[in-house]
Amino acid sequence: MARSHIKNQIRTLRFHAGEMTQQTLADRIGVTRQTVIAIEGGKYSPSLEAAFKIARVFEVPLEEVFQYVAQDG
Repeated sequence: MARSHIKNQIRTLRFHAGEMTQQTLADRIGVTRQTVIAIEGGKYSPSLEAAFKIARVFEVPLEEVFQYVAQDG
């Protein structure tokens, strides 16, 4: 059975956005800093609404923030 996970580029996008803090991103999308930490670290998949809000903050398509990765095994 194939496993899958979601990769993200949030850390890179924050860096390129003037080293935006996790707290600033959290405030802008309406979640806690702990939630941003979990999403960024791949421990938690955001809701679809939160994912779109993150993409909107960075003004990039959703696919530039999140990538679905299927793995065999």
